Amino acid sequence: MHDVTDLTLTSKSPQRLTTDVLVVGVAEESGKPVIEAAASFSRATRAAIERAITLLGVTGRAGEVTKIPAGAELKAELLVLTGTGAPAPSAHVGRERLRRAAGSALAALSGPARVSLALPIGDAADLQAVAEGALLGSYRAVPAQDAQAAAEEIEILTTAAGTSGKAGRAALDRARTVAEAVHGTRDLVNLSPNVLYPESFAARARDLVKGTKVKVSVLEEKALAEGGYGGLIGVGQGSARGPRLVRLEYRPPRARRHIALVGKGITFDSGGLSLKPAAGMEKMKNDMAGAAAVLHTVVAAARLGLPVAVTGWLALAENMPSGSAQRPSDVITIRGGTTVEVLNTDAEGRLVMADALVAATEEKPDTVIDIATLTGAQMVALGNQVSAVMGTDDVRELVVEAAGQAGEQFWPMPLPDELRASMNTPMADIANMGERYGGMLVAGLFLREFVGDTPWAHLDIAGPAFNDSTPRHYVPKGGTGVGVRTLLELLAAAGA
Repeated sequence: MHDVTDLTLTSKSPQRLTTDVLVVGVAEESGKPVIEAAASFSRATRAAIERAITLLGVTGRAGEVTKIPAGAELKAELLVLTGTGAPAPSAHVGRERLRRAAGSALAALSGPARVSLALPIGDAADLQAVAEGALLGSYRAVPAQDAQAAAEEIEILTTAAGTSGKAGRAALDRARTVAEAVHGTRDLVNLSPNVLYPESFAARARDLVKGTKVKVSVLEEKALAEGGYGGLIGVGQGSARGPRLVRLEYRPPRARRHIALVGKGITFDSGGLSLKPAAGMEKMKNDMAGAAAVLHTVVAAARLGLPVAVTGWLALAENMPSGSAQRPSDVITIRGGTTVEVLNTDAEGRLVMADALVAATEEKPDTVIDIATLTGAQMVALGNQVSAVMGTDDVRELVVEAAGQAGEQFWPMPLPDELRASMNTPMADIANMGERYGGMLVAGLFLREFVGDTPWAHLDIAGPAFNDSTPRHYVPKGGTGVGVRTLLELLAAAGA
């Protein structure tokens, strides 16, 4: 497991803190920079900080980080001014504003033993957001020989009601568990595909659940063939590394609801015989980000003791071209008997997900949620920072609400019935390709065929799952861990 920096609380004034780095928020109000915790400082210190803000051109814009010597009146060695942006229109946005400000500051630091954060905290939810942001910004990729070291301890200043004692510790514990889950997801996504393949992924899942209340079982190739899992077998047959279906079960006593989570786990996607262009193929190690998110979400739910039963399904395969690979125009049979004409072997994610969705719905959960790096069309529609959510109207809206609470961006998308006919084929019940325009929606319609009347949502995270650009606020380069926070928020709401 990825190490997470220690968290502590203090009610001391920032003037009195002996620390390596003191982080202070600077807001942008009416186009002017304003020190967020101004009342905590003496008049002389406040004047010195305001003078530095003016001389250095600090604006307070979100994501802006400025480092300056702390000065004689502070006991810190370094003062970091982190932009918190303009005042937020809602509590959800305000907490994400704090999360990003804390994350930006920690991501910009290298190797201090202790970092103290003085940000505007009004309640326990704000405290959790600051702690989450700081921990997420402290992430360093593993292995990372040339990466800057993370802080050893993060100290958060708060005197707000409801943030001390048991309530404060609970907020920090939840932030720590959430960050561990996101970090673990990032680590898996960042692994090389010769290290992470279906068999080794399943082994890591077995290791991760040790010591928790999560049970795990794995279906290997023979069992998949006997069980009629034609999607996993078809996609995986081109690789020397066979497919796996991992089932995770967390079932606490007196659980109020049962939620099934299904994750796409293509450990490397060459496109199969419908080969992808060479440019950018190295990023296709991230095509298992959905399965990684499901694995760590189920384990985190158990560690948080959420009163909801959760079943996780990891649909694992490697999509490779070879003499044994499935061919365009092959017809395969998904678990449950639906036949599919494979018109494009690079539309493989929906095939393995179909198998797992059928298996999940056979257990009659109250709701099924799937998460997948499914379509390039998602990036065309929404870019690389906003994920899509489709499905049953009420579940789709619950996902959007949970994402807002968690600080992640998910946008609701439709599933137009008119596009279903584009997947008709005389050779099978359905084809794995349809109308090119609206390809993200077509993929969602394909998955809908395999959930029956179970309330369901499909999360397409193709762009946001992997950041191949420069880091931003608490999002590092590489795997992002997107979806974990939203899924945990959704599970917490289901158990409330």
